[in-house]
Amino acid sequence: MKKLFDYLASRRAALLFYVLSMGTVYLLGYLAQQEMVYVRYACSISSFIFVCVMLGDGARYRRSRRQLSQLHAHTELLPRELPEPLDGLNRDYDAIIRALTQENERLKTESIRQQEEQKEYYTLWVHQIKTPISAMRLLLDKGNEEDARLLKQELFKVDQYADLALKFVKLGDISSDLIIERCDLNEIARAAVKKYSLLFVYSKLTAKMEPLKKDIPCDRMWLEFILCQLLSNSIKYTHTGGVRIYMEQNALVVEDTGIGIRKEDLPRIFEKGYTGYNGRMDTRASGIGLYLVKRTATALGIRVEVASALGKGTRVALHFPVLDEFAQM
Repeated sequence: MKKLFDYLASRRAALLFYVLSMGTVYLLGYLAQQEMVYVRYACSISSFIFVCVMLGDGARYRRSRRQLSQLHAHTELLPRELPEPLDGLNRDYDAIIRALTQENERLKTESIRQQEEQKEYYTLWVHQIKTPISAMRLLLDKGNEEDARLLKQELFKVDQYADLALKFVKLGDISSDLIIERCDLNEIARAAVKKYSLLFVYSKLTAKMEPLKKDIPCDRMWLEFILCQLLSNSIKYTHTGGVRIYMEQNALVVEDTGIGIRKEDLPRIFEKGYTGYNGRMDTRASGIGLYLVKRTATALGIRVEVASALGKGTRVALHFPVLDEFAQM
């Protein structure tokens, strides 16, 4: 009914012309003292023709409205699927839509080109910075033991930040970088712990790893990246005790004895740039690590569950999808 009223409103000029025309014919017939039966007959024929024209025009209007409704749900079809313009005004609107669509496509192409350039630049930057990092590490092996110990810690952090930047770039198109296969969690977890062994030793923290599952569908590189970020956070906010890695049903759990996370901060820890109370105490926190963990886990079909209590530590559980769920992704 609303569409009918919309159509009649759009044709109000024609309807007004019809009413005025019929009124004029009746008035002239009356003033000329003509037989009113002939006047009514002429008006009936004119009305019939007018209704037929309006029905045809209404059908075109209805068809155009239906096509526009479909386009509203599938904007990717613009502008090639636009309905045929009904008049000159619609043709002008059609031309404007086509021009705006072309401009949008141009801007989209330009944006993609700029993103690709940035990706190439950051990738090159990360690879280049790793060369002086390796050279510095070799020089440190020959230096003063105490100074070398402190510098090695900082150098390791620089190396990890560079790797974090590279992963951040790759996450923009992670689907093209995924290799899903059956993974041995023991190998992946050991590799992550070994990578952070230097910080575990210098921070005097323990790393306990219990037997893990050997047949989990996942991407080795990206799962190791997730574990590395979780271990990095655990080491950063744990002063005594250590980290425990174990299985709980189908979930891989990373649990520490750190300072914990405030209850009010928990819902927002995966937001980009959010550091919470702990982050404000540690000015080096960027709020990027857990954000990347969440994005990577989502791409892998992993559900991340975090539980924490102040002064008691933090527990992160990675719930893996079964093979059937992966087949549906």
